[in-house]
Amino acid sequence: MILKNIKTLAAASLLLMLAAFGVCTAAGWFAAGGIALALFWFAAAGAAKFSENTKPFSYPLVVIGCVTTSMYFPGLYESWFGFKTTGFVIPILQVIMFGMGTQLALKDFRQIIVQPGAVFVGVGAQFLIMPLVGFTIASLMPFEPEVAAGIILVGCVPCGIASNVMNFLAKANIALSLSLTTVATLLGPIMTPLWMNWLVGESLDIDYWKMAGDIVNLVIFPIAAGLVFKAIFLRKESAARFVEKFLGVFSMVGLLLTIVFINAAGRDNLMRIGALLIVACLLHNCGGYFLGYWLARLFRFDEKSCRTIAIEVGMQNGGLAAGLALQMGKAATMGLAPAICSPLMNITGASLAIWWRKKTERQEEKNNTKNGIKK
Repeated sequence: MILKNIKTLAAASLLLMLAAFGVCTAAGWFAAGGIALALFWFAAAGAAKFSENTKPFSYPLVVIGCVTTSMYFPGLYESWFGFKTTGFVIPILQVIMFGMGTQLALKDFRQIIVQPGAVFVGVGAQFLIMPLVGFTIASLMPFEPEVAAGIILVGCVPCGIASNVMNFLAKANIALSLSLTTVATLLGPIMTPLWMNWLVGESLDIDYWKMAGDIVNLVIFPIAAGLVFKAIFLRKESAARFVEKFLGVFSMVGLLLTIVFINAAGRDNLMRIGALLIVACLLHNCGGYFLGYWLARLFRFDEKSCRTIAIEVGMQNGGLAAGLALQMGKAATMGLAPAICSPLMNITGASLAIWWRKKTERQEEKNNTKNGIKK
């Protein structure tokens, strides 16, 4: 009864904040409207915590709330402590990759031996489907060259760490997911600049070796440092658990700040093309899920592996793409698509994962009932 009352109160509060946003916007009180809209997203994130089905959406909703504040009050995020906030993005991403290094183990590569075909198809699909789908969408929509290049860049980077979480939620093949993420990340310095140079090289000056070096600096060196740190300092399980928890929280906060800083830097451009860019990112992301899944089905992999490959293909490392755009000095244009895609991918990924999990649970329940009848 108490929980029901809390849910009713939460729903009423959400409607009230949404109504306040509408009234303030209609009256021309844009700052007040922005506050009301941000509070709506934060309240929705809090409400999502009350259910296991909606809990995965809590973090993306917090990100959307923070992005809302960056759109209405960009000055809050442009400079901190006398420094431009975009200057924090690269160190944040390096720490996140360092955290990934501390979690890597030889078992993350075992699927290369156990399921070599699935690993080959999964990584191949990721570096084939997403760049070409991104290029097609960017070519068909009326974006400026640098903004269009950002969409393509999202398709050219490897999958993100969040894909492992979504595969866990989906009850998919976790071992395969870890192997795909690891192998794709290590191939990033070769494949990402190769595709970018081929697809964007004519309209923008893409230096293959500089981009490869940037990825090594952003990804490979921090991961290597994380592996060394783990080998020397994390031999005790208690220390490993503490570092894992700390870096996990840092990664979530760091990714949120990266998205907000990039959005604030490109706020004026986003005000002009934001809606169309959201559509482009959704098409790109969902196209990756769809094509990744059916390609895996074509190769007759088991259902869990098909779901894993779909999520790994559709969910890209938006943080890395944003960092590369920043390294090129194009955070306000090329960095927009990565900043938009990151929260969207978390929402679509969580939705797909929960739907697949529910489908699996229903099938398991059906099988258990059948077995019970037989007995």
